Amino acid sequence: MTQKLDKLQAALEAVLGERIRQFKRERGEITITVSATDYLAVATTLRDHAELKFEQLIDLCGLDMSSYKDQPWDGLRYCIVSHLLSVTHNWRVRLKVYAPDDELPVVASVNPVWNSANWFERESFDLYGIIYEGHEDLRRILTDYGFIGHPMRKDFPVSGHVEMRYDAQTRRVIYQPVTIEPREITPRVIREDNYGGLH
Repeated sequence: MTQKLDKLQAALEAVLGERIRQFKRERGEITITVSATDYLAVATTLRDHAELKFEQLIDLCGLDMSSYKDQPWDGLRYCIVSHLLSVTHNWRVRLKVYAPDDELPVVASVNPVWNSANWFERESFDLYGIIYEGHEDLRRILTDYGFIGHPMRKDFPVSGHVEMRYDAQTRRVIYQPVTIEPREITPRVIREDNYGGLH
């Protein structure tokens, strides 16, 4: 395993060079971070270069880093992480990129490079509000088309903003402000000293 990772690391460093902003090798895995301006070019190189040949995108997801590991985060807020597989060389790499603007997170779409990115990018757009420039069909995929906000953002309220229900009088689904009452979410075992006869 170590020899294969050594070979992959050497190939990545030789082919991508200065475009790798951060290189991390932990737990038998390699993670490279690139800038948003280089993202699409690096993705194309990872797929097409004979020494790398990452033919498949296995997964792509968005992350809200605003309170990473419950700590204050001093960096860009939105991160996109892709997991790539080379069937030819039988190795994997994790590719990370940060959206340069926290207010309007935009990065290039890698759907033209790997068409498996299509629904992954739509999910990331839907849940985090990350815009993939060049995506041909960027629309919500999990939430309702009328949904307001992006529910996986860390500043999105757990109960949401609106709820929908069927109204028998009007015979249609209606939206209304959330009527859920906030409640104590601390487990009873922790709240009560004498729970279960324990003293």
